[in-house]
Amino acid sequence: MKNFAITGVAGYIAPRHLQAIYETNNNLIAALDPNDSVGILDRYFPEVSYFSDFERFDRHLEKLRQGKYPQKLDYLSICSPNHLHDAHIRFAFRIGADAICEKPIVLNPWNLDLLQKLEEETGKKVFTLLQLRVHPGLVSLKEKIEKRDKSKKADVVLTYITSRGPWYHFSWKGDVKKSGGVGTNIGIHLFDLVIWFFGKVQKSEVHLNAANKMAGFLELENANVRWFLSIDRNDLPEEVVQNNKSTFRSIIADGEELEFTEGFTDLHKKVYELILQGKGFGIESARPSIEAVQKMRSAIVVEKPDHFHPILTNIAGIQNELL
Repeated sequence: MKNFAITGVAGYIAPRHLQAIYETNNNLIAALDPNDSVGILDRYFPEVSYFSDFERFDRHLEKLRQGKYPQKLDYLSICSPNHLHDAHIRFAFRIGADAICEKPIVLNPWNLDLLQKLEEETGKKVFTLLQLRVHPGLVSLKEKIEKRDKSKKADVVLTYITSRGPWYHFSWKGDVKKSGGVGTNIGIHLFDLVIWFFGKVQKSEVHLNAANKMAGFLELENANVRWFLSIDRNDLPEEVVQNNKSTFRSIIADGEELEFTEGFTDLHKKVYELILQGKGFGIESARPSIEAVQKMRSAIVVEKPDHFHPILTNIAGIQNELL
């Protein structure tokens, strides 16, 4: 049994980590979040030491490192806001733990180089949650893609719409400096997915860059990808709304659609199992998508693109600009 600590335990994604730690038969010994709405801990680890102040959390885990308590910390799971990931990974290394960090590991790719040096110096590792790579339907699709004729690039339309209310823009997620914006905060795992499927980025364009949606074009080694990301409920397909669902994910490759809104139940657990087996996704796995989204954040919007996502023609004010 391994011992875990966690940061950001009151956040949206933390319950998936708590469940993964619990279902892999491991133990959570310390938890941190400045927000004390952490009653979910009782469901999984009722005896865990909870801290609302980082300083006390730091002191407690440092005492563990020094052997002043009988327990030893093995992993720090990081579910804190994106801009804190880098610092919390370095903290994990300092207290002698490997890090399991939610996406993105860092906001800017040059920070990955420093983390790699720290891995070499400390012997510790950082792993990330590229859970779509273990989604059964997407694993099967990758196998199918690898067998296709690569003499012609695939035509891919990528769509991800996940509804968020006004709170989103008033939280750290609405602050580009903290979250990286829509492209990073909700798009990072999908960009990782298409790069994993179709190879390195050769060209990138941004066609729309707003606080609640983005769109653009990626030319990859084996595909041309038109992509659209949104947290605006108004962008959901009508059939999704009629079914009272708030999220839509879709990949259409050469006219064949894989709608993968479902099937996400145990993906964090599967990634944890890989990490515990020494087979998790590390820095080099994460690097291509982090490089891609960082360039998107600073890109000049292309006003009249040649290849644009079909949803753009349905957004008020966009159609006349593109056609």
